Amino acid sequence: MSDFHWTKLFNPEFYITMEINGIPIGIYMVLFIVFAETGLFAGFFLPGDSLLFLSGIYNRELVETFFIISSDLSNVIVLSLLIASAATLGNIFGYWFGSRSGNYLYSKEDSFFFKKKYLIQSQTFFEKHGGIAIVFARFLPIVRTFVPIIAGIVHMKKSKFMFYNVFSSLLWSFLLVFAGHYLYSLFLDQFNVDLKQHIETIILTLIAITTLPLVLNYFKQKKLLKNSEK
Repeated sequence: MSDFHWTKLFNPEFYITMEINGIPIGIYMVLFIVFAETGLFAGFFLPGDSLLFLSGIYNRELVETFFIISSDLSNVIVLSLLIASAATLGNIFGYWFGSRSGNYLYSKEDSFFFKKKYLIQSQTFFEKHGGIAIVFARFLPIVRTFVPIIAGIVHMKKSKFMFYNVFSSLLWSFLLVFAGHYLYSLFLDQFNVDLKQHIETIILTLIAITTLPLVLNYFKQKKLLKNSEK
């Protein structure tokens, strides 16, 4: 760890390849981050979509911590199910936290780990899209952290919440993990390009794609506010 730099905390590959005394703990870090990002309001700054995509690339190394599976397809399915389980539990915790102490967040002072504006933006997003917001939120950084908390605050029906929760967790994990695995294989087999050598480009591209809707929505809201003041 002598070459550690704090910027590595924002690099998903750092967590995936992490070891302690030569023992790989990447799978544990991936599952914890997925849980934290979707269940703890302090997890909004952690890597999400890029973490899942890279997990698909490193699927064999991650799964072999638990199982030795010869089939690539089985490896990817097992990893996707593990991640979906962590995401589901994270949302359940967020829902519970929101139902028990959600109103406290609206009076909480801003800090490094908490920004009230994200909570308000997520509430607006939830009110606009209803239950399906839980599905949309999975693919939006920051919003996915706060939407389950909002669902708990407004006491969304538990059975309805669980349906969207499980469905969105499976959709999110399977899409991104499978995309990472099979795009890696495609580029390696067809173009002789090893995506592991282009991790930074992949991360920046995914960040740009996933944050674009948030940026567009920001300017849209700013324009509406400006027009309302005229």
